[in-house]
Amino acid sequence: MLLSLNKVSKIFGARLVFKNVSLDIDAGTVLLVAGPNGAGKSTLLKVMAGLARPTSGSVNLALDKAKLGFLGHTTFIYPDLSAVENLRFWAGLHGLPVSRDTLMEALRRMELAPFAGERAGTFSRGMSQRLSLARVFLLQPQLILLDEPGTGLDIKSMAILKREIEAAKERSASLVWVSHHLERDLALADQILYLENKQVAYFGPASGFTPPESVEAAP
Repeated sequence: MLLSLNKVSKIFGARLVFKNVSLDIDAGTVLLVAGPNGAGKSTLLKVMAGLARPTSGSVNLALDKAKLGFLGHTTFIYPDLSAVENLRFWAGLHGLPVSRDTLMEALRRMELAPFAGERAGTFSRGMSQRLSLARVFLLQPQLILLDEPGTGLDIKSMAILKREIEAAKERSASLVWVSHHLERDLALADQILYLENKQVAYFGPASGFTPPESVEAAP
């Protein structure tokens, strides 16, 4: 077990975001977090990452935070640095003495190697998102938290992301993936956490989950 939540609730001011969320995440598991807009999916991911404190309940992270990778809505890409310089900076920030070959391999896996020397500020939204994903996967974390990682990705880029997710599972890493494209992403998941009406409407195997008719694909 890498992460455990026990009756976690979050309140902002007088507004209840969600209540009584309990779950365990084991090694090599992909958990898809879904629900309507405003259900608290992004907030829950931040609580899991330790970036936000729960109002009540407990969060137990059974690994060193250096083994946790997080991708939020902000890419944290430095526009004046090249793609490879961005990766070198983030590796250094985590104390990883990586070689240029390792950095180039990370870019190659995201099909960004031809753009290694280009300023990241010239990248499209999809390329920036792939560079952000390269940053996360470069760290080889045991637990990967992704908030709408498919944002800005075309079909080819989504295939790259799925390949990296499968590779992470093969090395027994776990992923928590917030998705607004439930039917598209369902096949990648082992478990589903569906938030609705400020609480858990479903938590269990992906094979036993039926998407509500109210779920609409994000534009």
